[in-house]
Amino acid sequence: MREALFRCKSTRVALAALLSLTALTSCSSVAPSARNAEANHDIGTPLTAQDLAAWNIDVAPDGRGLPAGSGDVATGAHIFAAKCAACHGAQGQGGLGDQLIGGQGTLTSAKPKRTVGSYWPYATTLFDYIRRAMPYTAPESLSADEVYALSAYLLNQNGVVPANTRLDAASLPRVVMPNRDGFVADPRPGRL
Repeated sequence: MREALFRCKSTRVALAALLSLTALTSCSSVAPSARNAEANHDIGTPLTAQDLAAWNIDVAPDGRGLPAGSGDVATGAHIFAAKCAACHGAQGQGGLGDQLIGGQGTLTSAKPKRTVGSYWPYATTLFDYIRRAMPYTAPESLSADEVYALSAYLLNQNGVVPANTRLDAASLPRVVMPNRDGFVADPRPGRL
C-alpha cells in the first residue's frame, strides 16, 4: 500500500513537472511582442494625450510650459490672505511655512534669509513651485490665474514688480529677479 501511494505521489509530481515544462516551452516559442499583444490582463488603462498633459506641468526658467491665464497684484493679495497666510504669515514673514518676503542683502551674512526676493533666480520657477506644491494641504489645486496673481503679489511685496503689475505667460519670463546672477550656470549642453 505504501509503495502504491508513493508511486501515486511520484506520478503527480512528474505530471506537474511535465505540464510546467510544456507550458514553458509553449511560452518561449512565441515571440515576446506577440505574447504581450495576445495577453489581455485587464490591468490598467491606456494613457491618452489628455492624461499625459495633466502631468506635464513643469515650467522652465525661460517660460516654456507656462499656461494661458493672468493675474494681478491686488487679486494675489486676496488669494494670499485666504490660502497662504495661515502658513506663511499675514505679511509673508513666515510661520509654519517659510518666510517669503524680505531678506534682501542677507545672503552673504551669517544668517541668510532665502526668500522669493532675496534668493530665487527666476520668477518662472516661483510660478512652477507654487503651481505644483501649494497650498501645502492641497497641492495643484490653484488655477493658473491664481498662481499668476500670487506670483505678482509676492514679487510686488519683495520690490521686484510695481503694484499695477499683471503677469501672464509673456510677461513673467521677462521679470528679472534680484539674485538672477547669484547662481552658477549649468555648463551641460541644452541646460539653461
